[in-house]
Amino acid sequence: MQHKIFATMRSLKIMDGCKGTQVYAINPSGAGGADGPTGGGIGEKLLQQLHDHIKGQTLRTKSVRNLQATNHTTPSEVVLSDGSLLPYGLSMTDLLEPKIEPSLMSVDFVETLAGVHRRTGDCPQFDRSEVYLEQCAVFQGLADPKLFRRSLRAARQHAVHVHAKVVLAAWLRHERREDELIGSSSSDCSGRNLECPRATLTPGYDPESVFDSCACTRAHAGNRDIDDDAMTIVVDEQCSTSEEEEEEEEEDGDMSFFVGDDEIKCNRFNIASLSRPFKTMLYGGFVESLKEKINFSGNCFSVEALRAADVFSRTKRLSHLEPRVVLELLSLANRFCCDEMKNACDVHLASLVCDIDDALLLVEYGLEETAYLLVAACLQVFLRELPGSLQSSSVVKMFCSPEGRDRLALAGHVSFVLYYFLSQIAMEEEMRSNTTVMLLERLVECATDGWEKQIAFHLLGVVMLERKEYKDAQHWFQAAVDAGHVYSLVGVARAKYKRGHTYSAYKLMNSLISDHKPVGWMYQERSLYCVGKEKLMDLMSATELDPTLSFPYKFRAVSFLQENKIGPAIAEINKIIGFRVSPDCLELRAWFLIAMEDYEGALRDVRAILTLDPNYMMFYGHMHGDQLVELLQPAVQQWSQADCWMQLYDRWSSVDDIGSLAVVHQMLANDPGKSLLHFRQSLLLLRLNCPKSAMRSLRLARNYSTSDHERLVYEGWILYDTGHREEALAKAEESISIQRSFEAYFLKAYALADSNLDSESSKYVISLLEEALRCPSDGLRKGQALNNLGSVYVDCDKLDLAADCYMNALNIKHTRAHQGLARVYHLKNHRKAAYDEMTKLIEKARGNASAYEKRSEYCDRDMAKSDLGMASQLDPLRTYPYRYRAAVLMDDHKEVEAIEELSRAIDFKPDLQLLHLRAAFYDSIGDFVFAVRDCEAALCLDPNHNEILDLCNKAREHIREPK
Repeated sequence: MQHKIFATMRSLKIMDGCKGTQVYAINPSGAGGADGPTGGGIGEKLLQQLHDHIKGQTLRTKSVRNLQATNHTTPSEVVLSDGSLLPYGLSMTDLLEPKIEPSLMSVDFVETLAGVHRRTGDCPQFDRSEVYLEQCAVFQGLADPKLFRRSLRAARQHAVHVHAKVVLAAWLRHERREDELIGSSSSDCSGRNLECPRATLTPGYDPESVFDSCACTRAHAGNRDIDDDAMTIVVDEQCSTSEEEEEEEEEDGDMSFFVGDDEIKCNRFNIASLSRPFKTMLYGGFVESLKEKINFSGNCFSVEALRAADVFSRTKRLSHLEPRVVLELLSLANRFCCDEMKNACDVHLASLVCDIDDALLLVEYGLEETAYLLVAACLQVFLRELPGSLQSSSVVKMFCSPEGRDRLALAGHVSFVLYYFLSQIAMEEEMRSNTTVMLLERLVECATDGWEKQIAFHLLGVVMLERKEYKDAQHWFQAAVDAGHVYSLVGVARAKYKRGHTYSAYKLMNSLISDHKPVGWMYQERSLYCVGKEKLMDLMSATELDPTLSFPYKFRAVSFLQENKIGPAIAEINKIIGFRVSPDCLELRAWFLIAMEDYEGALRDVRAILTLDPNYMMFYGHMHGDQLVELLQPAVQQWSQADCWMQLYDRWSSVDDIGSLAVVHQMLANDPGKSLLHFRQSLLLLRLNCPKSAMRSLRLARNYSTSDHERLVYEGWILYDTGHREEALAKAEESISIQRSFEAYFLKAYALADSNLDSESSKYVISLLEEALRCPSDGLRKGQALNNLGSVYVDCDKLDLAADCYMNALNIKHTRAHQGLARVYHLKNHRKAAYDEMTKLIEKARGNASAYEKRSEYCDRDMAKSDLGMASQLDPLRTYPYRYRAAVLMDDHKEVEAIEELSRAIDFKPDLQLLHLRAAFYDSIGDFVFAVRDCEAALCLDPNHNEILDLCNKAREHIREPK
């Protein structure tokens, strides 16, 4: 039976779930086995169900939005034969393709970081916002979203113009996805001045305003009499009393305007002071200068507008005017160049924009009259409502069409940052849509200096490649190369390959490798254009240079399966899943497990996929993951909610995070509104280094909260994870004031412990954790609290108390407490006991790189070398093994080898500590230029690192010294 399932899975080409849009099917007539030619076992029935579903799906029209496979090769013709779908096309390995990254990539990333840091320090203060935006583009290709958000905050902090402030504030808010929180409004800013919609409409350079409370907070605190003009420029528009207005209206004038039979008395001097045209008309050589009664009927302005102009000429206020009148007054001000009155109307109208309906109504007036602040206020609403606002045809026309762009430009609201933000949103929503293409075309038009052109051309090339418009893709990739973006040569080669010029693509990548220091993605790309051993050698070189690239693992795994080596296939894909979890790799392993009839393992992986991406489509975009779960469930043992809790404990204790994730997914399927489970899900996703998915789960936990104190805790975690530590502490305290709970105390203790604690602070954190442990909670969380409490005791040198905490945590299956207990033994000089304790962790948590890394601290050099080698093999992203090996080499006076060891890791992970250590090594051997470069790159990652700043300054002084 197993052989039959394997054979049918071979014909299904299961690896195609990783790439391509080709649909493969099994032929039931060719199956045989122990169950007879027609009966079939559970595996055969399962596969038949899968193909029945695929057959139905392929006969329907597919929406572009649902095609989420990473390779968009044109599907081969599908025909019906004997009731099954039979494939025609290339072999599966030929359909696999690596993704072209839609971001700035560099041949020498360290030099890129150093250069950006230098430009940040050297540029004038008014231009720093643009440099920080470049930093955002550089960080976008990294796995750490915190670096991107930090640079985005810096860009907003140093912005000068209202337009840039509006765009960057909206982008910051979008990064937090606060719109997904129930009850939130697009105008919310939670007191953050950098995101405050009022603060964005205040022009000028004020980088220190980030530390001030925003106008919204002040108004909420009681200062509700802030007038409309307070949020923009200082225009004294205090409301007059009705008596004062009557007096003003009754004031005698020395001239009158007539509109039809209606007379508007005015003061000639006041009206003339509004603008040069009025002054010329009333005091110049025109006949009106001699008249006391001037007929204004032919100018198409109403009596109300002229009366408002008269009031403004005397009071400089727009008091209780209807929006219709202010709009007409704005038009009058534009016609007669009344700048002061136009600004006042602009300010007043901008204050009226509250929602998208207001914005859609008023933006046309703003564009027609080139009212800068009014358009800015409308633009702000559109941007803060993204991506939903792109569903409006009016908004799309304004942003996407050349005519709309020209109108925005006349109003002063076209910029590279605007279209960069819009294009990023559009690409997230649907990369191949016409809207995305038009936004990128506008981005290209706005691009000025080198990096802007590089990213604009490259993104347009990526989108055109996805749309299978290969000639245009090659053109835009080549334009990016000409602008200086070497990585875009990958796009040029891929487009040539798609157009049938394989040898030309090969020569191009071969030349790239010859001309530059080799990088992993170069060999990965060249492997597409060669065959046999040469292909495998290139893939091996790619993995050696950059073990984080997933394509080589996937290709080798598929190759093993095609040779009927399913065990090695799973082992190969497990290598990358062990340290970098992604839906495509999990999908591939799920197919392998189905081939082995391990339906429980396959179901686990599909559930994990849906946790990472709830909308993930299996089978090249033909089947939603939830439907595959339904098909797999009958083949596995069914669990009750109580069974799920037991399974979760077992997986948690064996440090099986993916298994735990799958169990939580099943529990949420039974009880989707359980906020505690969504919170648990977020913790697991953070452990798996999936911060965006973790934040989505945390937002769901907040939305499903059934009480105020619980909601406050989850809001606190959201704030903490997005870098707002003080606000997180405030949420925890507010929650505790409503009701004592484990999670509130734990959050407060965790946030306080995230700093250098003195003795008093440590005591306070201990008391908070003890309070948390007195509150009801499940064993999994209490185990974590005990583990954290033990860590604080260790820092306070209370080793016996720490050991008690770790032992209690182990008693409730918190396996990671072995690591803390080993540390206690080590500090007590029980080195053998510490080693044995870590061995227990390794036995329980198989394949855990951290356990090997920590055990290396408790053994001799040779054994440590072996453990650290295993740690690097299991997780090449862990930096300690490289630093340790480099330090050993340095102690042995092998400076070149030590630097090479660090460089091996820095080439695929420019880590702060690695850069710092390599800079110190360069400094020690007198290579001060490279020491400064590494310091500058590290400071780009953390500009406030004092030790690196000192090292950098010291190396610079050596460079300046006369030789």
